[in-house]
Amino acid sequence: MKVGIAGLGLIGGSLAKAYNRSGAVVYGYDGNRVVQDFAKLQGVLEGDLDENTVKECDLLLVALYPQVSIEYLKHIAPYIPPNALVMDCCGVKREICEVGFALADEYGFTYVGGHPMAGTQYSGYANSKADMFQGAPMVVVPRERDDILLLDRVKKLLTPAGFSHVTVTTAEHHDEMIAYTSQMCHVISNAYVKSPRAQMHKGYSAGSYMDLTRVAWLNEHMWTDLFLENRDFLLRELDEMIGHLQEYKTALEQGNGDRLCTLLAEGRICKEKVDAE
Repeated sequence: MKVGIAGLGLIGGSLAKAYNRSGAVVYGYDGNRVVQDFAKLQGVLEGDLDENTVKECDLLLVALYPQVSIEYLKHIAPYIPPNALVMDCCGVKREICEVGFALADEYGFTYVGGHPMAGTQYSGYANSKADMFQGAPMVVVPRERDDILLLDRVKKLLTPAGFSHVTVTTAEHHDEMIAYTSQMCHVISNAYVKSPRAQMHKGYSAGSYMDLTRVAWLNEHMWTDLFLENRDFLLRELDEMIGHLQEYKTALEQGNGDRLCTLLAEGRICKEKVDAE
């Protein structure tokens, strides 16, 4: 298998290492030429991903920021062979999928949206690793959700990455769910550590503090792009969260123990239901 990977940060770098470990020939591109050359020096890349080597690829994975991914796809599309499968790895799907499907129609290759559901609070190629996606889910957004032959092809081409299973959905539903399961977590964590008490936490914090604050350590440029592109769904989740927080605040202001206990019980019951699924 020959694989092209555009973007060699945490996600793209981990994919490159995983495919290289599987024996695939990997071509890579990164906006930072130093990173690209270092990956070649390590032996992770066979060579540069460009207008010529992309013609050899069975699979092209685009792991750049959303708007950069769109521009890259527009540039490279005329050189992609018809037998290739193209998949982006962006954290939001509506705009990139609209562009990807249109380019696939124009140039004859196959495109599906993708979102690897794994990562760390650290970014960059230096923190990438070959087993990043081992046992992790992969979200796939095909044009037609019931195209069994395409989905089988996607699963086979993704096998070297080590995903445990593939979730098939629409771009709309993906962005709606990600606003809650990922983006809200980053907003809450990032806001939480702005308390002056965060600078004094040592000796007073344990697992709950570490769990809540882990993703406050983020790449602000990437997450700004993701939040803005998905702001309709993210704003809805923020409004709902603010409403719930106001309920707790009101109960505390009123010294209403019964109401506070009810609110806490409701949250516990919700968590029990989620964990039982």
